[in-house]
Amino acid sequence: METVLLKGKPVADNICASIVGEIERLKADSVEPCLAIVRVGQKPDDIYYESGATKRMQSVGIKVKSVVLDAEVSQSELEDAVSALSNDASVHGILLLMPLPRHIDEKRIKSLICPEKDIDGLTDGSMVGLYAGTGEGFAPCTPSAVMELLDFNCIDVCGKNVVIVGRSLVVGKPQAMLMLEKNATVTVCHSKTKDLKSVCRGADILVAAVGRARMINKDHVKNGAVVVDVGINQDENGAMCGDVDTESVMGIASKVTPVPGGVGSITTSVLAKHVVEAAKRITR
Repeated sequence: METVLLKGKPVADNICASIVGEIERLKADSVEPCLAIVRVGQKPDDIYYESGATKRMQSVGIKVKSVVLDAEVSQSELEDAVSALSNDASVHGILLLMPLPRHIDEKRIKSLICPEKDIDGLTDGSMVGLYAGTGEGFAPCTPSAVMELLDFNCIDVCGKNVVIVGRSLVVGKPQAMLMLEKNATVTVCHSKTKDLKSVCRGADILVAAVGRARMINKDHVKNGAVVVDVGINQDENGAMCGDVDTESVMGIASKVTPVPGGVGSITTSVLAKHVVEAAKRITR
């Protein structure tokens, strides 16, 4: 079997093309979509993501406001910064780069983000909207990117057996909700799952979001399955890799996403889409 690589760039480009007209219409109504990015400290991965998100926003005409604070910032200073953005009418979306330093009460900071501006699904309000299916708030960008990739490639999840390896609030759990919304039959696996390989082999669509380099291999994949790799890790040589041993599943999976160049390359486009939708909702 020839395995097709599901690359993210065509999906990202399609999302961006679909929102350019909406951005122009908003600006014609004197509304300039704006994303505020809050970064605490100088972590290289945060800086990398901030840079990529900024470039993506600027490429489609979304304004970016960067708020960079010292790693030793106090709880009250960070609270003031996030509250100010929540109350700033010119800001339509807030991206808080996580995790925050250990001395910060992360839950408290997230609660200060105005739910209407929570474009990466961090707040309790967004989670309630996602789990209750009300359409309020926003799902986190990474699981949303997975759904965009499947839709773009005409992969229908309705009635399919979907296995998700990972149960985090950032990817695994919201991914399950988005799949259920599309009428998939979903199994969520984790560190306590017995006979993980056998469970994974029952999947028509296997989503790897466990955060362990190349953990998923050919023994986890049935013939013809679609494998979506959400992981971003470094291998023993310092090279970027996913949760899937891609070489191992070639010739077994019908389709697989590469790392890098797969789901991760779609997330900033989803972020832009969410900012535009937030601007439309806020200004209605």
